Amino acid sequence: MKFKHILSIAIAALLGSAAQAETYPSHPVKIIVPFGAGGPADIYARVIGQQLSDALKQPFVIENKPGAGAVIGTTEVARSAPDGYTLLLMSNTHTANETLLPSKGYDLIKDFAPITPINAADLVIVVHPSVEAKTLQEFIALAKAKPGQLNYASSGVGTPYHLAGENFKALSGADIVHVPHRGSGEARNNVIGGHLQMMIDSVTTMAPSIAAGQVRALAVTGNSRSALLPDVPTAKEAGLKDYEATIWLGLMAPAGTPQSIIERISAEVRKVQARPEVITSYAKQGTVVLDMSPAQFGDFVRADIAKWAKVIHAANIKMN
Repeated sequence: MKFKHILSIAIAALLGSAAQAETYPSHPVKIIVPFGAGGPADIYARVIGQQLSDALKQPFVIENKPGAGAVIGTTEVARSAPDGYTLLLMSNTHTANETLLPSKGYDLIKDFAPITPINAADLVIVVHPSVEAKTLQEFIALAKAKPGQLNYASSGVGTPYHLAGENFKALSGADIVHVPHRGSGEARNNVIGGHLQMMIDSVTTMAPSIAAGQVRALAVTGNSRSALLPDVPTAKEAGLKDYEATIWLGLMAPAGTPQSIIERISAEVRKVQARPEVITSYAKQGTVVLDMSPAQFGDFVRADIAKWAKVIHAANIKMN
């Protein structure tokens, strides 16, 4: 009788979980973006939010909560109810923060449940047109000739843009000063406005400014040239042989969120992103669709934490 009782409880739990997923969502869902408006995280959160709204017939509302290297918004999600109604749009900022910010108040693996990755994109190294350098090697030479006199902008301490900049410094020997901002939009505007000299930014968001002549592109950071910037060499082509940097995005939920809800959100995102027109659209924006199950995404996140830990320790990157 005891076994039958346990079995009935297990079956009831499974049925309850299935029913929960079937009725989810019954009211609006928040996707918190712990980065500023205008950057790739914000842009793709809105794309994914609209896709989920269409598929699940409830609004997926985007809330930007930048600050403290993505910690402010992320902490809010970690403390939210694990019911599927508060989600996190995260990036490899979060995997780097596991090493950079050991006392941040949450643990990415313990306090969050992986849902699905979204996409990955290369970055581009740009300078304001007033900078004398026309090539990457010329910029490195200029920075070496003027140690500590040139600045580079990032969207915040510990973000992929910051780590890309610190890795650039380590590999090139260029002594440039990091100036963190509350978001990539603010950082980008300060470079475009000529207040700062250099930035390593998303190809997707910086391409229009390059086309308009507001900044000069020196190199892209992937292993091959970007379809958006075919005339811009890779950093490796430009002489910085070991340099590579990307940014990727994904969705997570508070730990304890029912797995049935995790699986449903994942399935809807993967279904939409498998469409040929979506893949083509992403490619035109300089991004590649990432397709993984929740379990696979969890493995991916853990591997990225380990990767960034090695980079951070090797480059001796410290929080300001």
